[in-house]
Amino acid sequence: MSIAFIGLAAFMLVTKRGFRTTGQNALKYLGTGLITAGHWILFFEALKVSNVSITLTTLASTTLFVAFIEPLFFKRRIIAYEVILGLCTLIGLAIIFGAETEHSWGIILALGSAVLAAIFGTVNGVFVRQDKPSLITAYEMLGGAIGITIYSLIQPGSFEIPLGIDWLWLLILGLVCTSLAFVVSIAVMKTLSPFTVSISINMEPIYAIAFALIIFQEDEYMSPLFYLGALIVMSMIFLNGYIKRKRASL
Repeated sequence: MSIAFIGLAAFMLVTKRGFRTTGQNALKYLGTGLITAGHWILFFEALKVSNVSITLTTLASTTLFVAFIEPLFFKRRIIAYEVILGLCTLIGLAIIFGAETEHSWGIILALGSAVLAAIFGTVNGVFVRQDKPSLITAYEMLGGAIGITIYSLIQPGSFEIPLGIDWLWLLILGLVCTSLAFVVSIAVMKTLSPFTVSISINMEPIYAIAFALIIFQEDEYMSPLFYLGALIVMSMIFLNGYIKRKRASL
């Protein structure tokens, strides 16, 4: 998150975009950064105690939580089909939980990470109406970096100095996979709802499971019921896109 903030700060200085916003907004963005930090702490811990497939498939439950959280922030009524799709996602997750009991702690951590992702994803949909995505992301990355620094100080052994090639991967992770991805995900909320963005991001487990099988091989082989649950979760993504397209054409 520090790398992401530094990269964004440099970009904003070069393009003369500036960091000016109201004090109240700055505090909101920094606070959201703390929520984002919590999301990533739980996410990486889930990866550590389970595996890539379990963590990212469970993280797809973010959509379920967004379906209930979004109406509170956007002051609209709950859309029935979003709840139904969210509940179907939950059924898929229940199948995974029942099939992979040895990974239950990882699933619980990933669910906690999903709740936090739903919160910061939704509030970013509100924030983008007030400021530029790059400014919002910069403040959030700064807030998150501060939060994780504090966490590292009070959690013994949680901080290590990266060595060698790790710096290259961290630069890619911070600049491309974090700052750029965050700016784009916030920017698209000018035209898409947080629910649609959330359910679209759920394509991530499909890519991740494929990469994980190639990289980690037998460590990522799961039971047939896991893939059934994952199929249900992924099907909700495409069904949401189909419904949205049909409603838009009416």
